[in-house]
Amino acid sequence: MLNWSKKLGIGFLTGLINGLIGVGGTLLVPALIHVLGTDRRIAHGTSLAIILPTSIISIIIYSLSGAMPFNVSLYISIGGLLGGYVGARLLRKISVLWLKRIFSLLMIIAGIRMIWP
Repeated sequence: MLNWSKKLGIGFLTGLINGLIGVGGTLLVPALIHVLGTDRRIAHGTSLAIILPTSIISIIIYSLSGAMPFNVSLYISIGGLLGGYVGARLLRKISVLWLKRIFSLLMIIAGIRMIWP
């Protein structure tokens, strides 16, 4: 059994990064898989459950500071709800190998976009 300090450390780092740049879940999945040895499918669901409370706190702080346009957030959230539902349903049908490939490809694309906008 891994000690609680590793889990707390991963949670703190994820919350910090989510609060700063909004991508904590992207880093959480590899941490759950490689540091804690979690199954890939379980890691994706677990990351969503972990990110929810940190996202709520971040939303409150960003809203109070005026850094979150409500009309934009509302429409994107509606699309996100639909996409999240479809993604969760598809997760059951995708092999772990393809899940790994898709996640890796998205990480590569995101990295390239950050270097060359």
